[in-house]
Amino acid sequence: MAATDPEGDPHVHEDWLSPKAQLAEASVPGGFDLSVCVREQIHLLGGVQSYGTLLAADPATGLVDTAAENAAAVLGVPAGDLVGGPVTSVLAEADWREVLEAAGTDGAAAVGFPVAAGPEGRRSLFDVSVHRRDDLVVVEFEPYEPDRAARSGGFYERVRRALNRLRSATDVTECCQAAVAEVRALTGFERVVAYRFDGLNGPGEVLAESVAEGWEPWLGLWFPATDIPPQARRLYEENWIRVIADVDDTTARLVPPVREATGTPLDLSGAALRTVSEFHLEYLRNIGVRSSMSVSLLKDGRLWGLIACHGGTPAPVAPAVRSACELFGATFSMQLAAIEERERADALERAGRDAAGLATLLDVDVDASLLRHEELVRGLMEADGVLLARGGRQTAAGLAVPAELARLLADRAAAATADVWSTDRMPELLAQEGADAVPAGGVAGVLLVPLGDEGDFLAWVRGERALPREWAADPSRPVLVGPRGERLTPRGSGAVFRSVVRGRSRPWTRRSEAAAAEMRRLLTGLVLRHAEELDALNAELRLTNLDLDSFAHVTAHDLKEPLRGIANAATFTLEDAGDRLDATSVRRLETMRRLAARMDDLLNSLLHYARMGRGGLRRAEIGLDEVVDSALEVAGPRLAEENVRVLRPRALPTVDADPDRVYEILVNLLVNAAKYASDRHDRTVEITVEERTPPGASEAVAAVVVRDNGIGIPDDRQQEVFDLFRRLHGPGERGGGTGVGLAVVQRIVDRHGGLLWLTSAPGEGTAFYFTFGGTAAPCPEGG
Repeated sequence: MAATDPEGDPHVHEDWLSPKAQLAEASVPGGFDLSVCVREQIHLLGGVQSYGTLLAADPATGLVDTAAENAAAVLGVPAGDLVGGPVTSVLAEADWREVLEAAGTDGAAAVGFPVAAGPEGRRSLFDVSVHRRDDLVVVEFEPYEPDRAARSGGFYERVRRALNRLRSATDVTECCQAAVAEVRALTGFERVVAYRFDGLNGPGEVLAESVAEGWEPWLGLWFPATDIPPQARRLYEENWIRVIADVDDTTARLVPPVREATGTPLDLSGAALRTVSEFHLEYLRNIGVRSSMSVSLLKDGRLWGLIACHGGTPAPVAPAVRSACELFGATFSMQLAAIEERERADALERAGRDAAGLATLLDVDVDASLLRHEELVRGLMEADGVLLARGGRQTAAGLAVPAELARLLADRAAAATADVWSTDRMPELLAQEGADAVPAGGVAGVLLVPLGDEGDFLAWVRGERALPREWAADPSRPVLVGPRGERLTPRGSGAVFRSVVRGRSRPWTRRSEAAAAEMRRLLTGLVLRHAEELDALNAELRLTNLDLDSFAHVTAHDLKEPLRGIANAATFTLEDAGDRLDATSVRRLETMRRLAARMDDLLNSLLHYARMGRGGLRRAEIGLDEVVDSALEVAGPRLAEENVRVLRPRALPTVDADPDRVYEILVNLLVNAAKYASDRHDRTVEITVEERTPPGASEAVAAVVVRDNGIGIPDDRQQEVFDLFRRLHGPGERGGGTGVGLAVVQRIVDRHGGLLWLTSAPGEGTAFYFTFGGTAAPCPEGG
């Protein structure tokens, strides 16, 4: 892109240069550091183009701070005499007041008007441009040329007519083609091209051109991103117009070279006469250009593209023409934005209609209905695959998304600030973000909409599409030895470099993004409606559970009285008439009494289980050591009977839980360790706290552990142990019991909002892990 003027910035990181670019510069004989070009501070180059001159004065005192060394040739007063003296030595008092009034505020656009300047009695007419920079008023002087002024007299009317013709353009390319034709007619440059950047720091493509006979056509060519480094693009965002009158101009240096107040040269970011980087001048010379003008095209304040004008002879551009071209550029940018906005609105309307039609096919079971209609869901975006991640579940169809990439997309969705995120170059993006280890699989394009703030998302994916491009310069060799030395040589005459861009998909269109945004809105409404229905069902379930708890409590309590009567009747019959009954009747009465006792145990357990659902929790910060001591007062004798040794660290941490309920958990688990001890001499049960990852989770948590080396539990029966009244052994085996203990443990943990799980192997023992929904800290050092 020959309209380059790399503004330097010491903070631009050399990583902006691609690996190919760095290899290319290393191949140049004698070496060539392209990063110097990237870092060059062209707004501080300390000079102006010599067809005009410049003064910078303190607005409060009127004293000249800086002057161009050609002030003597242009204004008739040497720069050394001007610096430190009053600006009114070359400007009348009234003209200086007009300059101050026109200067505006710091950063405002330059204002131009004619004024007489020079020594008193020998003043000539100049076109001046005025702006503020830092603490100074910068005044640029260009000799007034009557012939040039006459030629530009009707320029604004011509610009107005040109802009009117742009309004008939229906798309961006047509608008750009009309613009380059009008600018060439207005300015007389031999080549005028419009090109658009592929992203903020990407290469540029020539969309439209108007060229004189004998000038090489560039339409459709791409120019490497290295032609305009990032800091140069920022300067184009600040200045709409950039003019180079003659690439062989002798720069007029500033006096003094470095300002005493800042320690740097005068900042010329807003100066029309600002001198040009030698890198850029070499660039233009190598493609046969003697003069140039660039017009910035902005969208939302960022550089969208440029209109670049090239001439074969030196050609200063009059301030009036520059101002008119600046007006054209600003209005043209608005016209481009209007066209893109119209395209976006049309796309939104069509996309909304299509998305709404698809959404009617989905029901509250989004995952299942999406799979049923996956071809329509993919077809809406012309995608190769679709992935819905919601509530820890993933539903996918078509092109597969690697698990690592899906996790990265979930992170992006959780942090998203926009409704839609998309890329057509996923592998390249992963490399830029340092995520090279994340495989993209066959995925090159992703269009993603977040669903909530927990990392849920719906994404459409596309595979790679090889993209042929024709370059005006070999993008892998931005540095060559040119005819005028080892400088930037972007291309040779007639040279076209063909390449294939890999790792990219077809770009997502405005219609695709609009459809995705509409699908997000509709799906969010569907999910919210589903959530409301789920909340209602949960509320109903809570009431049902309360009713069941009450029913279990009342039923168990009311059954105990008749059961006691049955047991007492059997006992009294045996005591009063046992000697008169036959052996069979006695055996039956004893069985009745034993079964009544068993039933009473079961009812007591049921009452206890029901109470776990009815009573409130009294959570507090409690020390596990104290609770373990209390639990061992009950379970300790049973463990001692079975020769089970208790292991525990020197100090256990604290937990936020109900102390009575934690005591009950530990008693149940410790008694179980005694009941199910194995036939070995080194029987143990350990109580500790460990970092463990619960089943189905991805992160470890601190869990309380009760681990024994007993008989263990077979894999296929491990979940049964938590069922109410379920024992894996007969009623009289292993110390008996009702099979309620672990069900009670499960209910207590659930009431705390925690997790309970086990690991076990037959003959090796069992470990029970439990948390309390914000549980223990890790064990102390050495514990």
